[in-house]
Amino acid sequence: LFFSCVLPSSSEGFGVAEKIVLLTFISAVILMAILGNLLVMVAVCRDRQLRKIKTNYFIVSLAFADLLVSVLVMPFGAIELVQDNWIYGEMFCLVRTSLDVLLTTASILHLCCISLDRYYAICCQPLVYRNKMTPLRIAVMLGGCWVIPTFISFLPIMQGWNSIGIIDLIQQRQFNKASNSTYCIFMVNKPYAITCSVVAFYIPFLLMVLAYYRIYVTAREHARQIQVLQRAGAPADGRQHHPDQHSTHRMKTETKAAKTLCIIMGCFCLCWAPFFVTNIVDPFINYTVPGKLWTAFLWLGYINSGLNPFLYAFLNKSFRRAFLIILCCGDERYRRPSILGQTVPCSTTTINGSTHVLR
Repeated sequence: LFFSCVLPSSSEGFGVAEKIVLLTFISAVILMAILGNLLVMVAVCRDRQLRKIKTNYFIVSLAFADLLVSVLVMPFGAIELVQDNWIYGEMFCLVRTSLDVLLTTASILHLCCISLDRYYAICCQPLVYRNKMTPLRIAVMLGGCWVIPTFISFLPIMQGWNSIGIIDLIQQRQFNKASNSTYCIFMVNKPYAITCSVVAFYIPFLLMVLAYYRIYVTAREHARQIQVLQRAGAPADGRQHHPDQHSTHRMKTETKAAKTLCIIMGCFCLCWAPFFVTNIVDPFINYTVPGKLWTAFLWLGYINSGLNPFLYAFLNKSFRRAFLIILCCGDERYRRPSILGQTVPCSTTTINGSTHVLR
């Protein structure tokens, strides 16, 4: 891992070359997260077609959470990591730790809501989806993504519930008498470790896996049914026939969107699973996980805050077009030539010698 290579083995701190490498890497991660998530938010705000898609409200809120991580959490962690000292006091350490837990938990809850939204859109009838995903329900779900994390972040951390039974160990690790340094240490007891990890990671992860599994099964069943209907409706003269072209287009679009979101979720889990597994294991092995490993896993999770915008740019055609319009200052080449032409299949017919387009 990167940090295992650059963290010094001695207690004297970082050398000049190590600080340069570390600052370059961390600055790139923070800059990537800030610019990328701002781009997502601006794209949805400026593109009318993106605003019509209900899922994008969750994506904007997710981008806002990742943006706050890159602005309010990562810079202070980077300063402590490079200086090998926490200079902002004990109270701000608690605030920064609470924000860290709040925002990272909010991110995975947003991904959970996105998976449920896609499940209702693809696996249920359109009328069911409209009844389920009303503006009020979307607002309630978004509110839950921000309110629920406060019960495992600010409330217990400010009250010191996470440190019950391990206060002496925390105080011992907060101060390094040899280097006269102070650290912002966040250690958790067994009850808090289990509760926080289950609420913030394991339950949402299970719901996402179930939702995307049902989406995958439904998409395959739709594809099989469409192939059967197309074979059954093929004309005898062998000419191309498109009785279900609109259904095929809709299924392919929704399946591609689901795959994109699966990749986003998979990246999130790969980034945060090592941290949450270690978070549960560490209290049960007497807190013997090395500090280097904690640092590597934590920043691996932070890197995820900068990955989502790039996943949208490469895997989602609508976002890619919106990004190009913004970055190219509204270049007309990247604008939609016709809304109907992008969404509604058409065919031609001849009436009295004239060719007409049917949409």
